[in-house]
Amino acid sequence: MRKPRIAISIGDLNGVGIEIALQAHKEICKICKPIYCISEAMLESASALLEVQIPKDFRLHSVGETFTINAGTVSENAGKYSYASFMGAVQLCEEKKADAVVTLPIHKEAWMLAGLEYKGHTDLLRKHFKKEAIMMLGCPEMFVALFTEHIPLSQVADSIKYKKLKQFFLDLHQDIQEEKIAVLGLNPHAGDNGVLGQEELIITKAIKSANKKIGFEQFIGPIVPDVAFTPQFRKNFNYYVAMYHDQGLAPLKALHFDKSVNISLNLPIIRTSVDHGTAFDIAYQGKAKTLSYLNAVQSALNLIQ
Repeated sequence: MRKPRIAISIGDLNGVGIEIALQAHKEICKICKPIYCISEAMLESASALLEVQIPKDFRLHSVGETFTINAGTVSENAGKYSYASFMGAVQLCEEKKADAVVTLPIHKEAWMLAGLEYKGHTDLLRKHFKKEAIMMLGCPEMFVALFTEHIPLSQVADSIKYKKLKQFFLDLHQDIQEEKIAVLGLNPHAGDNGVLGQEELIITKAIKSANKKIGFEQFIGPIVPDVAFTPQFRKNFNYYVAMYHDQGLAPLKALHFDKSVNISLNLPIIRTSVDHGTAFDIAYQGKAKTLSYLNAVQSALNLIQ
């Protein structure tokens, strides 16, 4: 049997992505055929800065315009290049030349400087495919799906709408069909029956309606957020829905920072990613860790049918 083909979006070249890709290449090649979305010129520039040899079997899909790498800095050109790399990887999947996309970290400010309207990979995928992509992060020990992602905290409460939340649950069910999923409340004490907020009434209604349509009690909650990630509670749940970004990711990263990955659900392609940033403070210093990247590749392989 042929090895699956994984399109690797190289991320922001001023960060640690290319170092991780080069460092992990030999191990990655044991389980798949990686296709790196980077031009030969940019790869040579990065490898020279890292003082490492380019593997002879480092297969490329050339993208983007050449620019000067400036390690550890936010730049418009790096933002444009990381976007071009990502779209090149997506295109390979759309053309059936790759079986999945694995992304190394971008820098959101660099995308903004490049004039891109997207807040990140998931937002771009959502608009590109016109599908409500779901961002789920985690590792085998714990996964967290985010109802809201990269929006100001002040907007989260107003974003909790019954129809949208119910559809989110139904979409999530399509990818996670049997596991019980704990749904976090928004407010302290999950609202204390309306004393500390009304959002839990909406969450409860959406849970009941989604479970009725699914045919069993898959979504449980709303759960009091400050106890949801205790060891006793995690014995019963492996999947969570968080109402906002830090509510779910702070405990996840505290428990499993090096292991967790980012998975995009409810899309026509498979996309996974490392669950860390560009790490500009250690870029091109030989200090980057590869575990999250290796897990992201393995997660993509697990999703390929």
